[in-house]
Amino acid sequence: MQNIIEQAWNDRSLLQSEEVRATIRQVIAELDGGRLRVAEKQNGQWMVHEWVKKAVILYFPIQQMETIEVGPFEFHDKIPLKKNLKEAGIRVVPHGLIRYGSFVAKNVIVMPGYVNIGAYVDEGTMVDTWATVGSCAQIGKHVHLSGGVGIGGVLEPVQASPVIIEDNCFIGSRCIVVEGVIVEEEAVLGANVVLTQSTKIIDVTGSEPIEYIGRVPKRSVVIPGTYTKKFPAGEFQVPCALIIGQRKESTDKKTSLNNALRENQVAV
Repeated sequence: MQNIIEQAWNDRSLLQSEEVRATIRQVIAELDGGRLRVAEKQNGQWMVHEWVKKAVILYFPIQQMETIEVGPFEFHDKIPLKKNLKEAGIRVVPHGLIRYGSFVAKNVIVMPGYVNIGAYVDEGTMVDTWATVGSCAQIGKHVHLSGGVGIGGVLEPVQASPVIIEDNCFIGSRCIVVEGVIVEEEAVLGANVVLTQSTKIIDVTGSEPIEYIGRVPKRSVVIPGTYTKKFPAGEFQVPCALIIGQRKESTDKKTSLNNALRENQVAV
């Protein structure tokens, strides 16, 4: 499959071939079933499968616009909605939408929110009201995406890494995580934290600040902050994220989370 996708990526005229079209659709079906992933962890490092992202991008031009009717509602799109939710063990509340080509594992709850094509949402995760999981984003097990969370998607450039939220993280209300930022396991983001590849993530728990870019270390408790930056017009406050503590290891993740929030007075 990879060879066919790579050839079609370099020569779009091959999209007229039925073999190529069938291969692209097979890749999307494998993504939908969780048998392929856009990114996966290997030997402790996240690896992006660029050819899979290419297949997702190539899927759009070979699809035709169709009217999708759901009761009184009507949609007009190229990508159908995910089906067989009961068999997959997924709970989807009305107005929660999961696009075909994304994988959502059993015991996931999707409130009125959105999961886009290419995304992977692992077992036991909550996608809370108006939270969105962008294309190709990778969400771990037992993650809580609180109300209004925006997990960014990425298709192009194909070498760009997707947003990755590892197992047992808590992402507070109205947080935004984009541009391939990795939030490592058991981290807690307080409400309104915004993380991009240019956001300074500053650990202020020690005697000297420690800066991270593009990565929240595991079990960190993070809140929004600002720092002073000089510009030609003067000094102004620029947003950043502050690591103010550590979530303690515990076999009881729920207890550990509640303690982290209480001890650090984090709004969620």
